Amino acid sequence: MKYLITIIGPTAIGKTALSIQLAKSFNCDIISCDSRQFFKEMAIGTAVPSKEELDAAAHHFIQNKSILENYTVGDFEREAISLLDKLYETNDCAVLVGGSGLYVDAILKGFDSFPEIDPSIRKEIISNYEKSGISYLQQELEKLDKTYFDTLSKENPQTLQNPQRLMRFVEVSIGTGKPYSSFLNRKKNTRNFTPIIIGLEAERAEMYERINLRVSLMMQAGLLKEAERLYPNKNLNALQTVGYRELFSYFDGDSTLDFAVEEIKKNTRHFAKRQMTWFKRTENVKWFDYKTDFNVILEYVKETIKTS
Repeated sequence: MKYLITIIGPTAIGKTALSIQLAKSFNCDIISCDSRQFFKEMAIGTAVPSKEELDAAAHHFIQNKSILENYTVGDFEREAISLLDKLYETNDCAVLVGGSGLYVDAILKGFDSFPEIDPSIRKEIISNYEKSGISYLQQELEKLDKTYFDTLSKENPQTLQNPQRLMRFVEVSIGTGKPYSSFLNRKKNTRNFTPIIIGLEAERAEMYERINLRVSLMMQAGLLKEAERLYPNKNLNALQTVGYRELFSYFDGDSTLDFAVEEIKKNTRHFAKRQMTWFKRTENVKWFDYKTDFNVILEYVKETIKTS
């Protein structure tokens, strides 16, 4: 039997360190499903593992794409499952780690299958978006799939600011004549591994303190210069993310640097809260306080493997 030891939890909780410890214990590889760490131009603001951490265990899907590429969750699912099949030829275990809930779900459960859509529909949607802005996409989704719109408004409002995702929701709804959400949660692809899911959590005040510290350390490490280098590409989808948007606003003259940094901290805290909302819906998770001794977690994994 093959096992995928999966580590989930909010940003800055210690997932990377735990993943390396587990990978070394089981002599296996790590697959990252942090969608912000895929891009090689973004390192400081996405908390990419250090060289020492990357050298401590074999990592995949870290800085392997360019922000100029159009890389989707479907692409990731296909590539990651193909890689897992190869890894399982020589090892019964692999580690999956990351804070991107949609990408975790794509690996554990399979990505939802959608019918082919007439390309002319996407062209018309893009044209309308360029004329009317993101409000057009939001209004169309609310009209075509109010259930899904309301769910996103409540549980993942950041998605409603993502034009690429909204275009996809709208084109599926228009192209099929059915709400986008009607294609979700259908029968998923079968997997050839058993997931062992470990969640890391902390008291909210403690979690927020860790986030504030991480942002301060990112600024010390050169996040401002990294964002300045990326500023000419600020409209790319990959850069519509916390840590960069706020500094781009500073470069635009819309805020002071101190305000931008405080906004990064605030928006990262909000992001962590949304992550926990998503992950708390995940089934069969064994939750641990982030300060739990590693040997306790290791024993849980070994016992689960033994009894499965």
